[in-house]
Amino acid sequence: MSTQKQWADLVLSPACLQQLIDLRTQLQKNSATGVTKKRLKPGYRALFYGPSGTGKSLAASLLANDLSREAYRIDLATIYSNYIGETEKNLELLFERAEKNNWVLFFDEADSLFGKRTDIKDANDRYANLETNYLVQRIEDYPGLLILASNMKSNIDDAFMRRFQMIIEFPFPGIDERRKLWELALSGYQPVVATIDIDLLAEKYTLSPAAIVNVVEAAKQNSSTISFDHIDQGIQFEMSKQA
Repeated sequence: MSTQKQWADLVLSPACLQQLIDLRTQLQKNSATGVTKKRLKPGYRALFYGPSGTGKSLAASLLANDLSREAYRIDLATIYSNYIGETEKNLELLFERAEKNNWVLFFDEADSLFGKRTDIKDANDRYANLETNYLVQRIEDYPGLLILASNMKSNIDDAFMRRFQMIIEFPFPGIDERRKLWELALSGYQPVVATIDIDLLAEKYTLSPAAIVNVVEAAKQNSSTISFDHIDQGIQFEMSKQA
């Protein structure tokens, strides 16, 4: 999981951006000085939450770049198993590799592993809760940066919530952010028809950063010159996916 983009490419609300700046400053300080107080748990744990496509993955990659670390996105499909004990074994191997390689760990769509624990009704529920207990300890012991991403903060188990040093909401962009996103997406492509009204697009359509990029990329592939009709077709397709 890597990116060639810069922080200027990450368009967020002022509150979200300030929290990320604070997080980056803290991580750089920890990296430069080290955390030597024995009473403190090693590493740093953060929760990014908000709708899909709002910049959580890009923010994690940019933080990893700043730390000169590789960001590793966890594919939960390869970790989770219905067989008792297998998920824990897979996680143990993952954390061992992560510590050896000094990865920034990014658990995308983390709800399935870090979601609220169930009431114990059968043996499977009991083992699922044991896996949660294992995860609580493992994320506390991880010496590097560990980021969980979720669509909703309320989906994450309270046992994990207490372990985060930073919790950042990634909301849908407002009008000002959407205007900047459209400008960025279209700026690198010169054959753009002048009739495209960016202010109208920003005000009328509530789209995520990822959706705006998708619209422009689809328009580029379908024509040598981007017109409002191309943009409108892409918008309708993206909005149909949200319905």
